[in-house]
Amino acid sequence: MYSVKEAFYSLQGEGARAGRASVFCRFSGCNLWSGRERDRATSVCRFCDTDFVGINGQNGGRFATADELSSHLASLWPTSTLETSKPYVVFTGGEPLLQLDSSLLMAMHDRGFEVAVETNGTLQPPVGIDWICVSPKGRAPLRLTQGNELKLVYPQADARPEQFTDLAFDHFFLQPMELDFQGSKGNTLTETVSYCLSHPQWRLSVQIHKLAGID
Repeated sequence: MYSVKEAFYSLQGEGARAGRASVFCRFSGCNLWSGRERDRATSVCRFCDTDFVGINGQNGGRFATADELSSHLASLWPTSTLETSKPYVVFTGGEPLLQLDSSLLMAMHDRGFEVAVETNGTLQPPVGIDWICVSPKGRAPLRLTQGNELKLVYPQADARPEQFTDLAFDHFFLQPMELDFQGSKGNTLTETVSYCLSHPQWRLSVQIHKLAGID
């Protein structure tokens, strides 16, 4: 059984594949925060701005089998592009590796999809994911120490960029933390730009989907 908060077709807004057309599958649940405001102050991850509670979002629901969910996700990809582009699905959350398993990965591959995951890195993924993006969170133990991109929300007192510079990733991104839920945005963009300029291993990631006004 898979619990999905929402699923939709849009453009990837962050990181190395920003701008790429993608089907997004946001799983319900996370291992670092309940998703409820009353628990934020005592959670490992305290800055998440994503709603991953329940199954009531766009195209959300419960799916009994990998075939059922893969069919649902494949239906969101425009059929007019099937002969001209590689279908691409991004599993996110919450924490997608609580639910993404070998059966679902195989089912998506069987439907011709390239499969990406955006994870906090505290869990090991099934073998065969095509693109792995790890976003470390605070003091949470990092068990997934290699992949395609490491995207660090910045700044985090318990997760400093220098802790990750020697890990086996192809790309290193810093993404400014948004603090709207605390009533202030702060000056994190300026801080992030400054750090990238002085540490050029790191590249700036901004949420272009928000700048473009899309989901």
